[in-house]
This record gives sequence, C-alpha cells and structure tokens, in this order.
Amino acid sequence: MAAVQSSSSSASGPGPAATKDVAKVDLELGATTLPVNTTVHSLAWRDITVTVKDRETKLPKTIIDNVSGLVEAGEILALMGPSGSGKTTLLSALASRPTPGATPSHTNTLLLNGAPPSPSLFRKVARFVEQEDALTGALTVRETLSFASRLSSAGVSRREREARVDALLDAFGLRGQAETLVGTPLRKGISGGQKRRLGVASQLVTGPKVLFLDEPTSGLDSVAGWEVVRFLREVAKREGLIVVVSIHQPSTATFNLFDKVLLMSQGRMQYFGEVSGVAAHYEALGHPMPVHVNPAEFLLETVSTDFAADREAARGELDEMQRAWASSGRAADLAAAVAAAEEKGTGAALELETAEPKPSLPSVVLTLLHRGFVKSYRDVVVYGIRLAMYTGLAIMMGTVWLRLDATQESIIPFINAIFFGSAFMSFMACAYAPAYLEDYLQFIKEKRNGLCGATAMTVANFLVGAPYLFVFSLVFSAISYWLSNFQPTAQAFFTWVLWLFLDLLAAEGLVVLLTSIFPSFVVSLALVAFANGLWMSVDGFMVPPTILNVFYRYVFHFWDYQKYVFENMMVNEFSERVYSCATVGDGCQCMWQTDLADQCLIRGQGVLDQYGYKPGYMAKDVGIMMGIIVGYRIAGWIVLMLKK
Repeated sequence: MAAVQSSSSSASGPGPAATKDVAKVDLELGATTLPVNTTVHSLAWRDITVTVKDRETKLPKTIIDNVSGLVEAGEILALMGPSGSGKTTLLSALASRPTPGATPSHTNTLLLNGAPPSPSLFRKVARFVEQEDALTGALTVRETLSFASRLSSAGVSRREREARVDALLDAFGLRGQAETLVGTPLRKGISGGQKRRLGVASQLVTGPKVLFLDEPTSGLDSVAGWEVVRFLREVAKREGLIVVVSIHQPSTATFNLFDKVLLMSQGRMQYFGEVSGVAAHYEALGHPMPVHVNPAEFLLETVSTDFAADREAARGELDEMQRAWASSGRAADLAAAVAAAEEKGTGAALELETAEPKPSLPSVVLTLLHRGFVKSYRDVVVYGIRLAMYTGLAIMMGTVWLRLDATQESIIPFINAIFFGSAFMSFMACAYAPAYLEDYLQFIKEKRNGLCGATAMTVANFLVGAPYLFVFSLVFSAISYWLSNFQPTAQAFFTWVLWLFLDLLAAEGLVVLLTSIFPSFVVSLALVAFANGLWMSVDGFMVPPTILNVFYRYVFHFWDYQKYVFENMMVNEFSERVYSCATVGDGCQCMWQTDLADQCLIRGQGVLDQYGYKPGYMAKDVGIMMGIIVGYRIAGWIVLMLKK
C-alpha cells in the first residue's frame, strides 16, 4: 500500500507537493475558533438494515444489509461503493434522515458515546451537507456563513463570529469571492465547485460535532476535491469532529486523506477499517493491488458487477469476498469494538451540553427577517418582477377602463373593472412560488440540522412579505383607481387599498400553503392557478350569490377570500354613488329602477341589490378575511411542522 501511495499521489492529486499548503492551512486553522468537540467521543452503528418494497414484485427488498461501523472523534470515514451500492441510503440512515419508501429494521442500533441518542439531541450535534446543497442565491458568500452562524449559536460575540467566517473563507479558498453573490437565475454568481465548498463551510461554521457529507467532491476537479477533503481532515483532527463522507471515486491523494473506509457493494459490507489496511485485506483474498493504480478505482472495480462479462460469475465472486470479510479478524474486531462501545454506554443517559447556547425563537425570527429582507431587495424574482407586473396591470386597467362617467352605461364596466382588478391581482400571486421554493428548501435543510423551526419560518416569511404586498396594493391603486374614475373620495380610495392588500395577503398565504405541500414549481403553480380559477368562479361576479348553485355557495363561496374582496369593493363603489340614466327623447330610461328614477338617476344600492349586497358589514368581513389569512398561515405552519 505504501508503494501505491507514494507512486500515485503525484499523478492523481496534489500529493507531497502540497505539503507547504497543508502547513499553511494548519496556521489558518489556528484562527478558526471553532468550538472543540469534547463531548461526542464516538459514533457507532450495528446491523443497520433498510428495506423497501420492490416496484415490480411488491415484495420487500433489502438495500442495506446488516452494516456496522465505528468512527471516533478526530476521524474521517469514507463510504465507498459502486453506483447503487447503498452508500447514500446508509449515510441517510446514519444521519437519522428518512429514506422515502424505506423501512428500517428493528435491529438498527445507532450509538453516540455508546448510547442511543434522542432525535432532538442528534439534531443538536450533527449536520448534514446535501450533494446539491440549498443556498440562498441573493446572499453573498460571507453573508451565507454569517447567517448560518447566527442561527446556530447565541453565545458568540460578533467579533468571534467574524473571525470564524474569515478563517473558513481562507481555508476553503473563498476569500476572493467573499462579497460575491451565490447566484440567482438572473445574476451570475460563484461556480459550482465554489458552491460545494460554501455548503460544507456553512455547516462547519455552526460548530457540529458530527458531520455527514453526501458526495462533497462531486463535480469538482481532483485538486478542488482534494482541498475539500484535506480541510475536512484537518478540522476533524484539530476540533475533534467525527466526519462521515460518501464519495464515489476520489483521487489517490484524496483517498489517502481518509482515516477509515467502509466499502459496500449491493448493500453489503465488503471492508471496514483503516485505509492503510485495505491493500493487505484484498491481497489476502487473491486480489493484489497493482502499483501505479488509484486504490479507489481498484476497489470499485473489484466490488462492481455492472460491467462484468459474466455477471453471474462476478456475483459469485463478490459473495465469496463478502463471506471472507464477514469471517475475517477485522470484522470480528469491529463487532467487538461496537459491542464494547455499547456496553460502555449501557445504563448511562447520554448528556451532551453544547458549549454555545442556541438562539431563542425571537432571535431566530430576527435573523430570518434580516436574511429575507436582504434577499427580497436583491433578487428581482422575489418581488421586483411582481412589482413590474402589477404596475403594468394597473396601467392596462386604467387605460382600458379610462375615465368612466357616472352614467348607467358605465355601471357594468365598473363592475367588470372591480372584478378584474381584484381577481387578477390575486391570481398573479402565483409568481411568488419560485422565490418561496428557494426559502422552503433552505428551511428543510435548516430544520433537519436543528437550526430553524416551522414557527420562526412562518412568522418571518409573513413579516417579510407584508410590507411589499402593501406597496403593491398602493402602487396599483394609485395608478388604476383614479384613471378608471372610481368613486373619487379619499375614504373610498383607501378602502379599496385595504381590500386589495387583504386580497394579496390571502393569495400569498395560499401560495405558501400549496407550495409547502407540493414543493415542485410546476405542480404548485398548477394548483394555485386552479384554486384561483375556482375562487373567481364562485366569488359572486360570474354568478350572483343570489342564484349561485347551492353546492358551491355553501361549500366554497363563504370561505372564498375573493368573495369578500369583490363584495366590499362593490359596496365601496356603489353604496354612496348615483348614476344618470339614459335620455330617450324628452324622457329617460333607467336600467336599474330605484327611488331616484323620477329624477332620471340610479341609486347605486339598486345595483348592489341584484347581488344581495348591503353596506354596514365591512368590520365583520375584515375579521373574516383576517381569519382566512391566518388560517392559511396556520395550515402552512402545520405542513412545515409535519415535514420530515
């Protein structure tokens, strides 16, 4: 093995030539001020088994079969295996993350310091870095690390937090991109490899004691991949972290940075132990490792059957190697070490105190508010495009329904304008879905890592959006209301603004709810559009409430928020206004007969009577609207609470 390392490292990665760089990082690490792990000494697991229902046979299918292991503080473990070997599923099981459709075996044992940890405790000490990490594109690299640090700890001074961030920027080679945006759909940001390094750094800054990483070098060149794993190794040694990494095909230099390797194939263990001992193990099985060959490539080729000429023979040979491992001294030593760790922890409650207290709920809300406002004014997709849309809609509406007169010919156009203004403002709230999806994915990551809860997310999301929705309502109304010549009084104008604001609050709450249930842009957009189509159909404009189908009236009409908006905008326009009738020769002809017909006028209440609307219910209807708005947010909060 030594021969392989020395002969291949220079060809497959930075190798010895990077010794000075390692020393340089050691100096950098001295300034990280990351909290040293003095509480979690070991992570062990015994007989991890995961089964799923086979899609074709509908029978249980084992994808992880009795896998055990032990990693101690300061060590970094590589989970390796061919594609489909189960390493990502195992990583999720070790991180206590659910695998969709999977059923863990009752024999599972996950031990922290020799004792099974509670879910809440595990979230406090462990962090998981996804292969495609969720990052907020409108934040800079520095802000991403700073906000992650603020969410994770309350007992760190601003100076110390900045020192941690600066040290991580240096160590991960991101100092030159510190003030660069991560990247949005409309603004180019950092590269894919830099995003991968930032994802790792954003979890390290939270001070974890156990760190899981899913393919952190995927998409990186060999030098960048080596840099990421090298730093993980150094910080693990210095801070006493336990690091578990799933990795596909590292370079020789990267492979040699790991302390231990767990090699898997078809869900079963093929080897677990020191990296330095893997060559001797396979040489004893009759598979000597060639010189000048990347050991990681050799191992993957040895335990893979996907491209074998004779797959049956290859599977038979693989079974023989698996049985040889199960009966080997290394396997027996591993079982004894796991049993010893479990025995040592038996009967003792695992008590881990974090060195830094967690932020309070108000503190988390304020941090999310700060981050949300930064995103909202930098990323035009969030509210900028919607402001442009609403402004364009207001100009279009104001010029189509331009300066309508207070005559009976304008009554139906006024009604149409009221419906158009309220309904399409609500409908266009679906444009918020892509921006919320980014927040949702960020929330899921932070919830899984114990940094943020559903309450903080719900409150912060509402408070960030409300001021913008009020601005939208005011801008839209200031343009369209006076151009269309609705009732020209200040009270009527601000009443219109109020109902438009409530309309948008309810519409955005609906977007948040449906997108949280179905976090897919296409699906959520379709559902929001369908829901708005339903609300438009039963709000009272298409079919007056007096003759609306009984089913839709009692099942949907009374909790349709657009119903209350349309009704009160109608009352706002017609209850205090009169309209002139058409003159025919020496007489007049009124389309609506009211008590002012003898004066050739139409009292606006006559129009309202056809819909069954009466003034005097505004306070009650505002209360109902507030209930609908709060109801949507509570429903969204419940969905976020239930998300795993």
